[in-house]
Order: sequence, then structure tokens, then C-alpha cells
Amino acid sequence: MPDLDASRRRFARRQWARRWTTWRGLVVLGVVAAAFVAAGWVVLASPVLDVRGVEVTGTTFLRPGAVRRAAAVPEGGPLARADLDAVRRRVARLPAVAGVQVSRAWPHHVRIEVTERTAVAVVEDDKGLHGLDDSGVVFRSYKARPRALPLIRMAEDVPADARAEAARVVGVLPQGVAKRVAFVDVHTRDAISLELRDGRVVVWGSADQADDKARVLASLLKAVRDARAYDVSVPGQPTTTR
Repeated sequence: MPDLDASRRRFARRQWARRWTTWRGLVVLGVVAAAFVAAGWVVLASPVLDVRGVEVTGTTFLRPGAVRRAAAVPEGGPLARADLDAVRRRVARLPAVAGVQVSRAWPHHVRIEVTERTAVAVVEDDKGLHGLDDSGVVFRSYKARPRALPLIRMAEDVPADARAEAARVVGVLPQGVAKRVAFVDVHTRDAISLELRDGRVVVWGSADQADDKARVLASLLKAVRDARAYDVSVPGQPTTTR
């Protein structure tokens, strides 16, 4: 009965093929699962991808070591588990930091990219000279007054937060105009004036409409070069005094 034997053999082969297909899928799934488990262990638990250092970029006057100390990144633990949000919050507390980005630099480092504040003016107190940015944040000290930065002078009875108004005024000035300002005098919050390096005076008023006032002042300085004083407190009706 050769035909019957041949049929049995073909049937047996088909059965084996079906079983092998099923087992092969299970084997592949098992291998893939094992690979995921192994990869997860390597990334999350093993010392193969642990934290071994912190890279700091973007600093100029701020020392990288100060950023690393503020970041307080624990070394030795898995890089994948490093709490980047917590690192970002700690670094952002540094007065000199305007912005910060934190990322993983595989295989072993945390990368911190810092954007520092930019000084637009200087204030002086009994502890020395300090730089502040255009939002009025004091964030660094100077041994000597930088030539390019104006000094903010405030009357004794002016609230300390008026310093931010003065900084905002300087911050909106075009760079060419800002360099010509020697002093920013804050008489009251609504009475701010600028003294240029050649002795001319600008009556600014309050910090309101600061952008408009800056544009008007830049135009006046070009158009009326022989004026002794410029009044832009009402930017729609500026005046000059010769």
C-alpha cells in the first residue's frame, strides 16, 4: 500500500510543519522578550551605562564647577534614571542663569546647556558693583565698573523694585544708544532720566511705552545733534532743548 504510506508521510510532514511554525513563533517571542529584559537591565540597572560625569556648556563668567555643584547629579547610578527635571530646577535657581536645558549624553554623562543673563546696567551698594539684566535681576559682581554699562542711581526714598523699571528702560534701548548712556537716574518710579556720556540729558518719564520712547530717542539723537536735552516722556510729542 505505497499510496497510503505516502499519504501518511505527507500528513506527518504537514503536522510537523504546523507544530514547528507554532514553536518557532514562541521561540522568536522568547528571544525577543529575553533581549528586551537584558536591554532593560543594561539601561536601568547595570553599571554599564551609569553616570560618570556632567558636561556644562554655555558659561562665560559663570564657572562650570558652580553649575555642577548646583546640579548635584549623583554619580554611579543608571543614566536612564537620572532625574533631569530636578537637575534643571536646581540649576535654574542660580541667579546668573536665564535658561537651562538638561539632557542625557550617552553613554555616561548628563549634559547641561546654560543660557546666562546679560547685564544691561550696574548698581552700586556698600558691597560693591553689581550687574543686572533687563528684568532687574542682580546676578553678578564687578571689581570695576564696565565701561559699556550705565550706572543706575536711585534716590534714597525710591522703592527698591523701581530698579527693575530702570533696567527695563536700558534694556529696550538700541545697542548704539545704550552705549552712550552714562547714568540712569531714578527720581521716582514715574520720573526716570538718562544722562549721556557727553553730558546731555534725556527725560524719559515712566517705563511705560518704553519701546516707543526708545525709537523716538534714537531718531532724535540723529536728527537734532545740538540739543542739550531730549524729552521723550510723551513719545507722540517729543521735545528738545538747545
